[in-house]
Amino acid sequence: MRGVRFRGGHHDFEIKPGGLCVYPRLVAAEHGDRYDDTPLSTGSEHLDNLLGGGIVPGTTTLLSGPAGVGKTTATVQAMVAGLAGGAKAAYFLLDERLPTLIKRSKSLGMDLMPFIDAGTLDARAIDPAELSPGEFVGAVRDAVEIFGAKIVVVDSLNAYLQSMPNEQFLVLQMHELLSYLGQKGIATILILGLHGITGDIRSDIDLSYLADTVLQLRYFEAYGEVRQAISVIKTRTARHERTIREFQITEQGLSVGDTLRDFQGVLTGVPTFSGEGSRLMKKDDNAGAGPASPR
Repeated sequence: MRGVRFRGGHHDFEIKPGGLCVYPRLVAAEHGDRYDDTPLSTGSEHLDNLLGGGIVPGTTTLLSGPAGVGKTTATVQAMVAGLAGGAKAAYFLLDERLPTLIKRSKSLGMDLMPFIDAGTLDARAIDPAELSPGEFVGAVRDAVEIFGAKIVVVDSLNAYLQSMPNEQFLVLQMHELLSYLGQKGIATILILGLHGITGDIRSDIDLSYLADTVLQLRYFEAYGEVRQAISVIKTRTARHERTIREFQITEQGLSVGDTLRDFQGVLTGVPTFSGEGSRLMKKDDNAGAGPASPR
């Protein structure tokens, strides 16, 4: 039509009482703001050091690992640190019920209710089977442009993957959404669950290249116990540590310990001991033990 601008491509729509609700295709290039790129703390000095200073606004951080390893705990801890610093956050929960997340976080010393009651945290459980990808993008945009969120969490990508018609559309949609959030100066945190515990660990689709920072959380076996290790695989914004460190989930959240220098093959889940003595974190049955002194 002459003289009228229109947006081509495919757009999701929903039939609601009163008519159609259309969710226009997101074009990230049309959005952009100036923002402060001072890194945000994760709530853990040792984890900040691993990342080279913390989580940088305008970037995407991906936490990957098997079920129960601590991805959500690390994410909530970083989000709470940001909330405590005055930022607003939006948490999109696609895998579990919101009351479960609130109860579990509170048991780890991270009570979300004060932030929800104060109106600085918008936490919502979403059923991906009932929400089209375009509608989800609209919800994220509302959280950023109307609510004013500076931190956006998607927990987890696994459920989001199932809502897309095919792999090609998924990658294009996610790339555009992450580009939009980056240009708006949002600190985006994505969680991706992997198959397996210590064996064949793979994801349904590799989205790690879309993220600016990738944290890998793993189980490993040592001295008859199941342990947990964390490492930063890449970051595009800072010089990060190349070490693999043990961590624990304590009553104070995620606690990062020593570099696992005496073990080889930790990321495979079946390490071999090559040192003279154990440098694993000590267990404390009475309370959450703090991290061992960094080396």
